Amino acid sequence: MSAALPTPDELTAALSTVIDPEIRRPLTEIGMVKSAEVDADGTARIAIYLTVSGCPMKDTLTRDVTAAVSKLPGVTRVQVDLDVMSAEQRQKLQTLLRGDNPTRDIPFAMPGSLTRVFAVASGKGGVGKSSVTVNLAVAMAAKGLSVGVLDADIYGFSIPRMLGVEHRPTQVEQMIMPPSAYGVKVISIGMFTQDNTPVVWRGPMLHRALQQFLADVYWGDLDVLLMDLPPGTGDIAISVSQLVPSAEILVVTTPQLAAQEVAERAGSIALQTHQRIAGVVENMSYLPCPHCGDRIDVFGSGGGQAVAESLSRSLGASVPLLGQVPIDVRLREGGDSGRPLILSDPDAAASKELLSVAEALTGKPRGLAGMSLGLAPAGR
Repeated sequence: MSAALPTPDELTAALSTVIDPEIRRPLTEIGMVKSAEVDADGTARIAIYLTVSGCPMKDTLTRDVTAAVSKLPGVTRVQVDLDVMSAEQRQKLQTLLRGDNPTRDIPFAMPGSLTRVFAVASGKGGVGKSSVTVNLAVAMAAKGLSVGVLDADIYGFSIPRMLGVEHRPTQVEQMIMPPSAYGVKVISIGMFTQDNTPVVWRGPMLHRALQQFLADVYWGDLDVLLMDLPPGTGDIAISVSQLVPSAEILVVTTPQLAAQEVAERAGSIALQTHQRIAGVVENMSYLPCPHCGDRIDVFGSGGGQAVAESLSRSLGASVPLLGQVPIDVRLREGGDSGRPLILSDPDAAASKELLSVAEALTGKPRGLAGMSLGLAPAGR
């Protein structure tokens, strides 16, 4: 006897396991399933709505739908047809995801936001700030957290390459759907420029770009947002403090005296912006000798601890040294190839140190503890 054909409820249940790779919600929840039926010969015919024509994730959706429906007993083959949402359907989707409020607020600046925002800063370039950012992001995502990375270094963007992101974001009405890599949502001005065209903007344009990345991008319910800031204390650092006042500063430095001094200046911006400093990461701390294993202090030593102690004195609050990441050529190679070191070799000394930093930053479960609830005693 031939196997019984799946019921409509079974088809719907199978399709509910398919997650849209951009929106990160089941297809059945966001109106992307146009129709689903099974012919007498076991052919499953599934019609899926794409958010926009030319959606870069259409092949992924076709593959995932086929895999999910093929598992049902009685299905002999799967045919996936793709259609495109109408303007009315896209508007309905936007309302579903963002509500009826037409204003595009920054979700991370709202009083009830539970997202931890870390602004990764450095006093000078070349200290490996972006490498630290992408490896921390992937480490956090590997822990099961929902993570986003905003490449706020508008002039010197590098995050797309370092995370291996190749396709561009998709726009649905006024929402920008960020691409993902290794479970991390990513947005960068580099996704909107042609080839390697430089960005030549003044301060107000930088502020507007950052605001749009924060408000117009559909980040979903993030546990952590990492913002890769440009070096120094310029326009972007000031804009971050204005747009996301709750953002915590993570200072990256190297051990050498010159980097230490400018890193202290980068961290001291918290005195003016009233932001919290999450801690200091010392990158390129030492080179393990390939012959004897001893530590070679290529760039000196003690810079990270000195920065942490100086900022603690300036702010009147403890600023910890979260980690000392050794020099590893594979860390650079991972940035060039788009596969972070903590994925290619999680047992490397640098990987273990970065994983430890990620754990220190996200060890506490997010919640309402310590958050102002906006309550006031009733008047008499």
